[in-house]
Amino acid sequence: MPVAFNPVSMKRRHFLQFATALGLSQFDIQQQGLRYARVLAQGTPRKLALLIGINDYPESSQFSALQGCVTDIELQRQLLIHRFGFKPQDILTLTDARATRQGILAAFEEHLIKQAKPGDVVVFHFSGHGSQVIDPDKDAADGLNSTLVPVDSVLPPGFPDQGGTVKDIMGHTLFLLMSAVQTENLTVVLDSCHSGGGTRGNLRVRSRAGGGILQADPAELEYQKQWLAKLNLSPEAFLRQRRAGIARGVAIASAKRDQLAADAPFSDFYAGAFTYMMTQYLWQQTGTTLVKNAIPIVAQTTTKASSSSQEPIFEVKPGSDNGSQSLYFTPKQSVPAEAVITRVEGDRAELWLGGLDPQSLAAFERNAILVAADAQGDSQGQVKLESRTGLVARGKLLSAIKPGTPLQEKVRGIPTNLTLKIGLDPSLGQDMNAARQGLQAIKRIEARPLQQGEVQYIVGRITETYQKMLRQAGATSIPALGSTGLFAPGLDLVPESFGPPTETIAAAIERLQSKLKSLLAARIVKLTLNSNASRLNVAVSMTPAGSNQLLASTFTARGLGKAAKPSNPTPAIDARRLPLGTSIQLRVTNNDPRTLYFSVLVINSSGEMAVIFPNQWMASEEVMQVASGQTLELPKAGRDNFQLVTQEPKGTTEVLIIASSAPLRNALRALQNVASRGGQSRGPVGLSDPNDVISNLLEDMNTTSRSATTGTTGDRTIDTSQLATLSLTFEVV
Repeated sequence: MPVAFNPVSMKRRHFLQFATALGLSQFDIQQQGLRYARVLAQGTPRKLALLIGINDYPESSQFSALQGCVTDIELQRQLLIHRFGFKPQDILTLTDARATRQGILAAFEEHLIKQAKPGDVVVFHFSGHGSQVIDPDKDAADGLNSTLVPVDSVLPPGFPDQGGTVKDIMGHTLFLLMSAVQTENLTVVLDSCHSGGGTRGNLRVRSRAGGGILQADPAELEYQKQWLAKLNLSPEAFLRQRRAGIARGVAIASAKRDQLAADAPFSDFYAGAFTYMMTQYLWQQTGTTLVKNAIPIVAQTTTKASSSSQEPIFEVKPGSDNGSQSLYFTPKQSVPAEAVITRVEGDRAELWLGGLDPQSLAAFERNAILVAADAQGDSQGQVKLESRTGLVARGKLLSAIKPGTPLQEKVRGIPTNLTLKIGLDPSLGQDMNAARQGLQAIKRIEARPLQQGEVQYIVGRITETYQKMLRQAGATSIPALGSTGLFAPGLDLVPESFGPPTETIAAAIERLQSKLKSLLAARIVKLTLNSNASRLNVAVSMTPAGSNQLLASTFTARGLGKAAKPSNPTPAIDARRLPLGTSIQLRVTNNDPRTLYFSVLVINSSGEMAVIFPNQWMASEEVMQVASGQTLELPKAGRDNFQLVTQEPKGTTEVLIIASSAPLRNALRALQNVASRGGQSRGPVGLSDPNDVISNLLEDMNTTSRSATTGTTGDRTIDTSQLATLSLTFEVV
């Protein structure tokens, strides 16, 4: 029996080149193996950082304010202090009203250029709007130069009908400032863009309108002349050098030249999708992970976290050996972490949760337990969470722990009242209230307006504007004008969710009800994903059927035991593009000392869920067992009567592998009931309404960890020493 693997449209992701308009040349990461922020690994006299974040662009600017840029700065600040040994007094932050053009330039000069000496480590980060102005030298084919938009850069009166000047900081200026820093150990991170602007679905775009009718303020051009004189650099040499590549060190931008940088909601806060996922990834790493391994993961998780198709881009100084130096991390084996204690008062602690995956945030509000662990994973103290606001948590110390101590997950709490948040798109027009009422009538479905917090999906209609946007993005099978269905938060289509144009809103909500229930079940089970934290020792790989070619792999990075792991281990290598009709095989290996119980689920791009293991429905719970040292093959020749074949609809498919140290009895009984109703005795089972099965599965998980908690709430708890949930993602094309 074929099982359809179907993913939600995901573009091919590579780190290619830093923004062309900033004068940065293409860099082949597959050949170079560049390590991100290599210089932070070196023992240097001083580490300096300038972090800029602007949310509050004034109304007089004639473009929208942002919401996540100040969070980006705190994400970077906590990371630099607690993971990379920066002293707080050596990190200068400029936010909102302080981040004027003059304020940014002066801070760069005083804090970085005048203080940094050869061998020092320097980081510059900008989160805010990007734009473009006319480039007199026409470095790029379109004659435009990318810019950073300070808080005091307003559009000229009459724009866009008339042009004028703006107080932006040009890419040319940034090149000169980088040239003036007296160390090669320089990292520049820009979480902004200059494509699009305004909003897209539930995301805000970090781009201000610009282009061929805007010019840089004369003061900007004069400032460049002053730096040319200070650097003893002729205009001709300046032109030649910037066209060759960046001036020093390493530069990273959050999106390619024609892509959008998402300012995205996560739980109850906003952040740059790229900055959050990059810093979260760096909290999790140990040792010297290569950027050529990290890049696809950060790019993929950025897209998954925000539903925005943005590809981070990367560049090093031409002719340097920066591509072969150590990673952003220190070379010594440090303890990866989900959190760090930032303050202690008596038996109460405040924590920064920068290492948590955004999909799991809802599981860290109460009853979660974090431990101060050593390099071997042994507990050196515990704290139990009582509340969370954004990425700041408060909890009770169960034993003494000092501020600055990194923390790892021990137990997470899965809320029993988790909802699926559905945004209402303006395209619904007068049917907005009817859609809200219809959605609210579905159990655990929450309807809310866009741009007012996190949503998992959007209900909307296909308009002429959306059709044009989808065509420009290369979408195929675009629904008919006026049809109602589901979008991702960034307005990508959810396949097979759109009905006929004549359908009423009430009929559309009724039709979508089963799909919404499946999407809710998928969200609940994904809340258990813990491959970075689990202490079970499990590895998963995916290959073409009959071949040993690796398509995707994942493993529990902190798994107990001494089974061999890859050199430069990476928690996940996936996001592969598989053509329709590709036969695949999964291999799940139990490297744990114990016999483990497994279940394997597949969720396709339209939200449909199927169970491919267990698949013998008249058997006992032993059918779910995999002994220590054994490998489960799915499908296995001579045993299984089905194949795993990629099928329509195209898009992202996710495979979830659940491993437990205790039997999954409730889930097995629920699955046997589903199979029995369908007359099946063997083979994969599709779940038209998976919530009962998932509820039973969570109860099994909760049983394995109940002894580890002292909470009395109804939340289910998941213990990393007794359960692992891993994910493989790929795209069907």
